[in-house]
Amino acid sequence: MVHVFLHEPAIAGNTGNAIRLSAVTGARLHLIEPLGFDLEDAKLRRAGLDYHDLAAVSIHADLEQALAAVPGSRVFAFTARTEVTFDAVEYERDDVLLFGTEPTGLPEEVMAHPRVTSRVRIPMLPARRSLNLANAASIAVYEAWRQLGYDGAGA
Repeated sequence: MVHVFLHEPAIAGNTGNAIRLSAVTGARLHLIEPLGFDLEDAKLRRAGLDYHDLAAVSIHADLEQALAAVPGSRVFAFTARTEVTFDAVEYERDDVLLFGTEPTGLPEEVMAHPRVTSRVRIPMLPARRSLNLANAASIAVYEAWRQLGYDGAGA
């Protein structure tokens, strides 16, 4: 399945929802520090329900460490500032879906990283800043999983 990278996530509830997404789809979740919350935060635990033990979650000190964990993977940086839509990508197992922090998104230096394969966006109506982080990750993960034939899903 794909990897979801959350670069410096700031809202515990969104990360809890991403943990739940990881558990139900098999996507591997990577949290890139600094985190804007404590991992024992009640909102994180509540949003993740009882799925924490079912999710594959890794924590990395920085982007370089996270990328080192997936050396051959393609990296798709999600941003509102591109013409390439997320559904135009032909996803492969072990692709990385890279999302930025809730208030600001991905910094330019992260999107310009040499490992970034492409910048992609999720279409929205004009004059809207962004989707909720967990919702955006869900949209992208489910498109990748759909393309991969819902590998591992039960009947």
